[in-house]
Amino acid sequence: MIDRYTTRRTIARAMRPGRSIAAARSSTPGRSNRLALALALALGAALLLLYAGAARSETIATGDTVSVRPSDLARPSRGMTMHAVEAKFGAPQQRQAAVGEPPISRWDYQGFTVFFERDRVIHAVVDPGS
Repeated sequence: MIDRYTTRRTIARAMRPGRSIAAARSSTPGRSNRLALALALALGAALLLLYAGAARSETIATGDTVSVRPSDLARPSRGMTMHAVEAKFGAPQQRQAAVGEPPISRWDYQGFTVFFERDRVIHAVVDPGS
């Protein structure tokens, strides 16, 4: 409910040079500002919970079939260097030499394979058998 004090304050703000009554009303603090803030906080909390609960999955191609299944296997993230991968996961079981331009190489670990472009991870794939 708008009382006389609020109306006078709105008119006084509007009388400043370059301001209209509509602009003065929009800058008047009140219930609508608190409601907007509460809605923004609720939306932010909901998005955070949605993101935190997201499960990781992996696309697996075996022969001519493609399937998706959940996977919580730790593996390198995109952009890690070869040095960082080796420091975090140890030496690979097998290293495939780089081919093509830009050079693409592959390291095989127990349970996953890492693909590099030059010295950076571009993809890490969970092996079908793990």
